[in-house]
Amino acid sequence: MPYHFLEVAVTPSVRAAQAEMGVEPIWLGPHDRPSDRFTESEVGFIATRDSFYMASVSETGWPYVQHRGGRAGFLKVVDPQTLAFADYRGNRQYISAGNLAANDRACLFLMDYPRRARLKIYAHVERLRLEEDSALTELVTDAGYKGRAERIFRLRLEAFDWNCPQHIVPRYTEQEVEQAVLPLRERLQQLEAENAALRARLPAEGS
Repeated sequence: MPYHFLEVAVTPSVRAAQAEMGVEPIWLGPHDRPSDRFTESEVGFIATRDSFYMASVSETGWPYVQHRGGRAGFLKVVDPQTLAFADYRGNRQYISAGNLAANDRACLFLMDYPRRARLKIYAHVERLRLEEDSALTELVTDAGYKGRAERIFRLRLEAFDWNCPQHIVPRYTEQEVEQAVLPLRERLQQLEAENAALRARLPAEGS
């Protein structure tokens, strides 16, 4: 079956670059890699992300990449072909919002640095006012978050792909580091308590 991600990504100039590097035959044949509906693997991965990068293109042709962050799972999988997230007030430049109003195409990169995994997503993005879809607004907004939601971005999946882990350097959040060293801290406290008990017995044994 056709590999839809490459159907989207590969243009004549890309094909020419592949031919120049001698790899065009690798991508010309059929590939059994469905990429137009999220599976459980992608849904689980997206649910644990606390950030992603989103690229859009301006009317002058310049690309713009924006970092989006929030609590883990703030990017919601509405159904196997739909994502959504709340757009909270930031620096108020509205570059992505403006770009997507003129060209609804976007590309998302979702990173898992500790596991060296990367999910790429092509999508068409629709901007919604909060009152346009109350159920969706309730789904994507976080009542405990101090930011002010201004709109909803609803993304219709076009295609996705996974990248190989090569050159992804593992990085860890403060919380992940704390969880990793917690057993060491607990063991250290145990040893310190044992040492204190041994020191307390020494004078009594020597008298």
